Amino acid sequence: MVTLLREHARPAVIREHPLAPWFAVAAVCFGAFMGQLDASVVTVAFPALQRQFHTGLAATQWVSLAYLLVLTALLVPAGRWSDRAGRKLLYLYGFVLFAVTSAACGLATSLAMLIALRVAQAGGAALLQANSVALVVTSVPARTRRAALGVQAAAQAVGLASGPVIGGVLVAAVGWRWVFFLNVPVGLLAVVAGWYLLPRTRRPAVDRGGAGGADLGGMGLLAASTAAGMLAISSLAGLGLPAWAVVACVAVALGAGAALVRRERRVAAPLLDLRALAGAGTGPALGGALCSYLILFGPLVLFPQVISARGGSAATAGLLLTALPAGFGLAAAFADRLLPAWWTNRRRCALGAALAAAAAAGLAVPASDAVTVALLGVLGAGLGLYTPANNAEIMAAVPARDAAAAGGMVNMTRGIGTALGVAVVTLGLHAGARLRWQDGGLTLSMAALAAVALIAVWCGLRGARAVPGAAR
Repeated sequence: MVTLLREHARPAVIREHPLAPWFAVAAVCFGAFMGQLDASVVTVAFPALQRQFHTGLAATQWVSLAYLLVLTALLVPAGRWSDRAGRKLLYLYGFVLFAVTSAACGLATSLAMLIALRVAQAGGAALLQANSVALVVTSVPARTRRAALGVQAAAQAVGLASGPVIGGVLVAAVGWRWVFFLNVPVGLLAVVAGWYLLPRTRRPAVDRGGAGGADLGGMGLLAASTAAGMLAISSLAGLGLPAWAVVACVAVALGAGAALVRRERRVAAPLLDLRALAGAGTGPALGGALCSYLILFGPLVLFPQVISARGGSAATAGLLLTALPAGFGLAAAFADRLLPAWWTNRRRCALGAALAAAAAAGLAVPASDAVTVALLGVLGAGLGLYTPANNAEIMAAVPARDAAAAGGMVNMTRGIGTALGVAVVTLGLHAGARLRWQDGGLTLSMAALAAVALIAVWCGLRGARAVPGAAR
């Protein structure tokens, strides 16, 4: 047990190598790749899951929503647990749990069972994602931090880019179960890489006293508020809940949200440190992170449905969608080389969000596959420019001792944004169908994403205030 609960040092030959910080970034990129691969693979499988379990999109979307809501509730506590137990230790255990539950998801025999297993899978994903940004920030020198975050964002983009193609081919060739089995070998390889390449991070007990425990009440209120809100949106998108249940969901969402705000202002170790967020001015920047992932994930749900309705295959949808994460990855990896060095993070965010808004508006109009691919590429490039600069802006406003908790908050807002991306697109598709408007679901969904991108422009211009001793 002592061995299983202790972080192990890297081999000396790796620890003393000049590229040791980048070895650690490479290990973290496995988690970034795996999480986004799973996200994009699952959305391509939605039409197959609907046929397998004889359900509509409003029910099938909970394969993603259940995962995302649990992930959102656990991210900040997972960051705090990692501060106390060690980021490397919990990061590796996250991989083990994620791989095991992925294998179980592939064996599910009903939609309810699959959704329940996705809830368990979210526990492993929370340990991965809460630590990914913090491990990068604490492993590389400050002068290369934005570039390292760009590499991590590029790894996420590669996962997103690989997911539609790999998922489309797997669904068409051997069935939807293999989109989950795919995570198993990647997870095993990542555990080995993390064991040897990641540094120990656990701090002495005297330095960990202020980390605080888990805010279980806050977790419950956040989960209740987000789940009830998503159920209410799903009912509008065709889930079929009775009117009284919809009203109850809205009441629970609002009541739990208000109770969460009151609680977080009083407890010693809050799930959401609202005072710290207000003091650092990170609210708009976190709002921008939410908007960027809402925009990024929405098309991954939208286009498989649109192409399936037109008689296309999962493989066709996967190939078309690759342009979005490919554009994201290229922009994230090469923005520092192409843009003037004196450009601030706020300027980069504003430009990226403006590009995303223009591309989303263009995608609202039905067009040929070639035009759609080009616009998806521009949309991805705008988000790829926005995300690393947005992350760097947030981390520059947070003291280094709170890096893991701050990284958890970044990923929590991403999770909420991703869940909203699923819900907004599902609602747009349902509204288009009810209006009997040809391609109405596409137009309504992309118009909504364009509006969100304009909000992201404002968030990017507001930014956050840097503080001394921040994790930058």
